[in-house]
Amino acid sequence: MNSTPPPPGRAEILTWLAGLGQRPPEAERLDSMELAWLVHQVEQRYGVELGDDQLERIVTIDDAVTVIGEVLISHV
Repeated sequence: MNSTPPPPGRAEILTWLAGLGQRPPEAERLDSMELAWLVHQVEQRYGVELGDDQLERIVTIDDAVTVIGEVLISHV
């Protein structure tokens, strides 16, 4: 049995970002602090690290969903 939680979706990533404070609902792009926070969340929750090549691909929330999902699937 696999006890690893499923990759986060858009709603979960937005919830993680809410931990940093208010964020405009229409904001799509991530700033550097938000990206650092997401990396921390992924490392804490899933025990995997994102490489520089993956981090460079994350510009928007949808990018984060895609890249984090790919990383987690490849580490199963």
